[in-house]
Amino acid sequence: MYNTLDLSPSRIEEEQLYKEMGLSDSEFALMKNVLGRVPNYTETGLFSVMWSEHCSYKNSKPLLKHFPTKGPHVLQGPGEGAGVVDIGDNQAVVFKMESHNHPSAIEPYQGAATGVGGILRDVFSMGARPIALLNSLRFGELTTERMKYLFKEVVHGIAGYGNCVGVPTVGGEVQFDRCYEGNPLVNAMCVGLIDQQDVQKGIAKGVGNTVMYVGAPTGRDGIHGATFASEELSDASASKRPSVQVGDPFMEKLLIEACLDVIHCDALVGMQDMGAAGLTSSASEMASKAGTGIRMNLDDVPQREENMTAYEMMLSESQERMLLVVEKGREEEIAEIFERYGLHAVSIGEVIEERVLRLEHEGRVVADVPVDALAEEAPVYEQEEVQPAYIEEYRDIKYRPEVEDMGETLMTLLKQPTIASKEWVYEQYDHMVQTNTVVAPGSDAAVVRVKGTRKALAMTTDCNSRYIHLDPHLGGQIAVAEAARNIICSGGRPLALTDCLNFGSPEIPETYWKMKQSVLGMSKACTTLSTPVISGNVSLYNESNGVSIYPTPVVGMVGLIEDLSYITRQSFQERGDLIYVIGEASPEFSGSELQKVLEGDYFGPCPKLDLEVEKRRQEEVLSAIQKGFVRSAHDVAEGGLGVALAESLFEHDLGCDISINGEPLTELFSETQSRYVVSVPGEHQNAFEALVSDAVYLGVVTDHQHYCVTHQGEDVISLFTPDLKKAWKEAIPCQLKSKD
Repeated sequence: MYNTLDLSPSRIEEEQLYKEMGLSDSEFALMKNVLGRVPNYTETGLFSVMWSEHCSYKNSKPLLKHFPTKGPHVLQGPGEGAGVVDIGDNQAVVFKMESHNHPSAIEPYQGAATGVGGILRDVFSMGARPIALLNSLRFGELTTERMKYLFKEVVHGIAGYGNCVGVPTVGGEVQFDRCYEGNPLVNAMCVGLIDQQDVQKGIAKGVGNTVMYVGAPTGRDGIHGATFASEELSDASASKRPSVQVGDPFMEKLLIEACLDVIHCDALVGMQDMGAAGLTSSASEMASKAGTGIRMNLDDVPQREENMTAYEMMLSESQERMLLVVEKGREEEIAEIFERYGLHAVSIGEVIEERVLRLEHEGRVVADVPVDALAEEAPVYEQEEVQPAYIEEYRDIKYRPEVEDMGETLMTLLKQPTIASKEWVYEQYDHMVQTNTVVAPGSDAAVVRVKGTRKALAMTTDCNSRYIHLDPHLGGQIAVAEAARNIICSGGRPLALTDCLNFGSPEIPETYWKMKQSVLGMSKACTTLSTPVISGNVSLYNESNGVSIYPTPVVGMVGLIEDLSYITRQSFQERGDLIYVIGEASPEFSGSELQKVLEGDYFGPCPKLDLEVEKRRQEEVLSAIQKGFVRSAHDVAEGGLGVALAESLFEHDLGCDISINGEPLTELFSETQSRYVVSVPGEHQNAFEALVSDAVYLGVVTDHQHYCVTHQGEDVISLFTPDLKKAWKEAIPCQLKSKD
């Protein structure tokens, strides 16, 4: 680290030191134009983090405008710490998802742990109590010691933080593919509950009001974390280890309770998490939104380390910190609340009329920059877009796998880590703390009751990146549709979504084209299915040594279950219940788990999706659930109907007698979209069939623990459920123990 006092503005310009902070020549020239002078070292640092992709979305803003963000239930869309949706009775659900990919690739435990901490703060900074955590994880194949280490440590980090902070981790997803070998993805989602009158905003209103720093002291961890998150990983990335923050979940627990107390004090004007870019982002964004400025004296910032510079304090991403604006003269009321929890609550500045961020340190002004230039006026780039050549080639491929033994194929699919039981993962999470979890991890969606009411919330994360690799526009639609199906299967009505758009470098024309097509596809599905985007995150430059991940725009969705009696599980419940599949199968195997098993790669056109059919089936299935006609519901996803049936048997060790009419390979293993497996009590057969137009009767649930499928009187699969369950349940633990 340079001695910043020795670095004159002219030296920064002449030696192009700004490039080390991630700024380009043109961006530095723009900074000079904004300021009317050459910035000093601290000011250059402020611009570098606020103009990073991670904070400014400078490459993604032109795409994000395509998302529908409004709806009859949306109380707060994108732009604050998290989105807010009305769930009736003056209550609202607050949720958001964010990435912590690069830190987790370098320091997986702390990278994952602080990802959880950060997303919690986004939610309780809105005044909401966090009631659930979810995650979406991507890794390379579990065939190398490094990948096993990353996988284990990320899971341990999520568990270590979430379990200690007292918020249940109730759901999520994990997928494995070669493209994530060098750049795993760790996306964290938090859901909170709030009374509508308590919603807070990160805003610095009122000239003369006091700016207060609350929470943990500032250290040197996480400096330039936002910049690090906006560049490609390489062999040199290990040197970025100091950029990874260190979390303290016990401190976070205290901070949650203190912040939820302080929202009831009318001296509070605004509150925001110090997340990416730390003090810089929280101060500049709060002022910019209010049309004000902020003056801060950095001598008053609580510091964990000695001799910290202004640059270090402003760019630090130390955890468990919040910035508050409070009415002048009422600072003690706020301080007393935080002191009860043993937390710092220090006045470090004031709101000023001039729209600048003015920083003082050791008796001198060390930075004086316009807040709007930092928060809202970063350069915006519309990158060149080029459709990859393979996309057109794949559309003409008619891939049909060759399978001799259907039973052996089913067993093989159940052992694939993407399909196999994730119990090894979620058994490490405390999913019952707060005692509101009704449907725990392992089902299509988690369900958490809204205490004191008959309502519950269903929540899920989803994205099949293989489909998006093959066809970004269709794949983007499928990501939204499948998340919505997961909510429907639990008995909920989808309300809205948050997203985490994980892509490679936007400066590569083919990657930018995939980004744009994915967003357009997602937007189309959101509009048709009435699920607006209320919050989200963009994570770009997910590449390692020139190899990009598949486009992975993860969807986090929340739905409202209007009555606890509507809650539906994915597992068959009762012997004698009738089994139906909703929707016919077409021979669509490209991007499927079967194609991966047989070919080791993905090629051809991804499955088609008719959004109007999707919408109609969702409405019919939800109506059937609410009328009590459906005992269990499970969407048909990876591995097709064959896998969905098996997964429906495992919880209660049941069996099934199934007869299929279509060609067996297609019926069992195609991944045709908009399909469900449901079980129906016999007394509701006629009513169910009259309501659900595309339901096809398959057979019955049995208690003989036998998975039986016939076609035209011939056995296609005849296997014991316990054998299938054993293969499915032990696959990931066995791979983790393997020395191969």
